[in-house]
Amino acid sequence: MRRQLLHTPEGVRDIYNEECEKKLILQDVLYRNLKQYGYHPIQTPTFEFFDIFGREIGTTPSKDLYKFFDREGNTLVLRPDITPSIARCAVKYFGEEEMPIRLCYMGNTFINNSSYQGRLKENTQLGAELLGAPDVDADAEILAMVVDCLQRAGLKEFQLAVGHAGFFRSLMEAAGLQEEQEEELRDLISNKNFFGVDEIVEALNLNDHLKKLFHMLGNLYNGADELTEVKECAGSYPDIVAAIERLEELHGLLKVYQIDKYISFELGIVSDYQYYTGIIFAGYTFGSGEAIVKGGRYDALLTYFGKQSASIGFAVVIDQLMAALSRQKIEIPLEHQTELIVYRKESRKEAIEAAVQKRKEGGFVELLAWDGGKGQEEQEIRKAYELYAGRNHIATLTFL
Repeated sequence: MRRQLLHTPEGVRDIYNEECEKKLILQDVLYRNLKQYGYHPIQTPTFEFFDIFGREIGTTPSKDLYKFFDREGNTLVLRPDITPSIARCAVKYFGEEEMPIRLCYMGNTFINNSSYQGRLKENTQLGAELLGAPDVDADAEILAMVVDCLQRAGLKEFQLAVGHAGFFRSLMEAAGLQEEQEEELRDLISNKNFFGVDEIVEALNLNDHLKKLFHMLGNLYNGADELTEVKECAGSYPDIVAAIERLEELHGLLKVYQIDKYISFELGIVSDYQYYTGIIFAGYTFGSGEAIVKGGRYDALLTYFGKQSASIGFAVVIDQLMAALSRQKIEIPLEHQTELIVYRKESRKEAIEAAVQKRKEGGFVELLAWDGGKGQEEQEIRKAYELYAGRNHIATLTFL
């Protein structure tokens, strides 16, 4: 029984020693980057009312939520996603604000994935939301921040796949598909099974232009100039054309930010979050099978809470980013500055006073009383403390 108490539940893990320190340093670096863009920190509760993440809002399915009840019988959930919480806060505290609102956050999310997926059920996310900014300039700023974050984390090679939620949605409407057909196509696209998509499309009674647009869902485009054929093919469908033109305009701004080399356009991007309405993106790098960053535009989400406000944001999945950095052998630099003072009883006052003074001066000091009660030789005891200092990456060892 006691051994069982040492284990964590499936899907969560302990983080300690150097890994924990590196994670905190990485979070600090990225958080500072968001603040440099003028984003203001906000914290939301770890659990919220169930309705904040309800089906009509388009976030995580109910079966994947950790649900429980408060004393009044209200259904509460551990947050699976922080964006709806930010939307709620924005309406509550900035309901009358007409200028854009820039908010950044860091916190843990909880999704009760099926065990066979092998994913963590608790993840740390760091992200930013730009609320009240409908223009393409906001799209470009968010993508620039994402690239900046990944570069500051130490990544050299990564790619952001950018699509448009309106492209897929308008394509479904133009094809007149039923909800079941749309869900089947969405699942196939999510799994990159474009052969399956082609098989379904060929069985539908669609015109050649629509069939060609469906076939383009699996293509990767390196620049806006490559989207010309897509736009020509979509000439009869204004909403699809508008989505392509938004991506073309965005690409021009990404060149100004000098980050276009990190961007590719992928029209087949879909998300589990149904609240996305405009551009949608995901970032990938070597050493991580999952996206290390996700985001997009959600111009209708705040209306569920009572305010019309075009918005866009992103979240870096810190745990996935840490895994990728480790597998790419990219080190997060640690500064080992701690001094260990080992003191005998007669030197206790001197040791404490020295530690207090060094800490006032900004130093890092650990105190340990000399333990000579095991009948060991002094040299053996000293060696034990030296080994302890080494295990804990202590920079200086002092005996008093």
